[in-house]
Amino acid sequence: MTPTGKSSIRLFRAGGIQVYLHWSWFMVAAFSVQYRAREYSSMLWNVLEYLSLFLLVLMHEFGHALACRQTGGRADEIVLWPLGGVAYVAPPPRAGALLWSIAAGPLVNVVLLPVLAVILIASNAAGVSAQFPNFHGLCRAVFNINAGLLIFNLLPIYPLDGGQIVRALLWFPFGRARSLKYASIVGFVGVAGVVLLAIMEQSLWMGIIAVFVFMNCRRGLLQAGALAQLEAAPRHAGFRCPSCKAAPRIGNFWRCGQCATEFDTFETGAKCPLCGAGYPITQCLDCGATHSIDQWTAAAGG
Repeated sequence: MTPTGKSSIRLFRAGGIQVYLHWSWFMVAAFSVQYRAREYSSMLWNVLEYLSLFLLVLMHEFGHALACRQTGGRADEIVLWPLGGVAYVAPPPRAGALLWSIAAGPLVNVVLLPVLAVILIASNAAGVSAQFPNFHGLCRAVFNINAGLLIFNLLPIYPLDGGQIVRALLWFPFGRARSLKYASIVGFVGVAGVVLLAIMEQSLWMGIIAVFVFMNCRRGLLQAGALAQLEAAPRHAGFRCPSCKAAPRIGNFWRCGQCATEFDTFETGAKCPLCGAGYPITQCLDCGATHSIDQWTAAAGG
């Protein structure tokens, strides 16, 4: 249910990260601007308010992406859409890497809180609220939007940032698969709360969020089951991925590019058993990183 760059408008590229804007953003933007038309004396200020939301979400998502890259992960795409933004991050499969990649997004909003508070206080002290009420109203709205984004994202409901932080923290004692399972179950509890709130407030928007969370929690449970099977698979002794420290699975999971024979590269010495083609660089099935066989052996020895 999350948007992708294929169904979105390419905006710009910064630091190797491509930013997209989903087409549905314009529909919600038009509705939101009209809905708050009475807050300002000119529609221009409503547009500026919504663009401020756009900027805050973008900074939040860049926080995720840049932190993920610090951990050695992959992050090269951000898509903005009506429910916020999606930074497609793939940190190394380690609890600490996931925790930093996710926590860095809300940390951007935390850093912005005192900055925006100072601007708002200074606006009050200088009498701007009386002389330039539109500008003061915009300052207040931006502060409230940033605080709202921070609080909402920290709710411990998977797949929101708070739910993923819970998952990363559970990863330390319970492992990769069970942490995702537990976080998804907690997310289902959150769905019930969001549905109840949607009914009480008669909010279609909250109902849409509930559906989004439910679908992602369901997908999380399925992924947890797949990860559990992966973790239970037999592994080679004497080899470790230098990136994620996982031992390689036993089985014919690698395919020769010359004769298409499937083989176990760790059993055959990184050579195709049929045609003899050599493959000194091997991809990890757990994290996708590629290393030489010597590096796999050295990581196991360390």
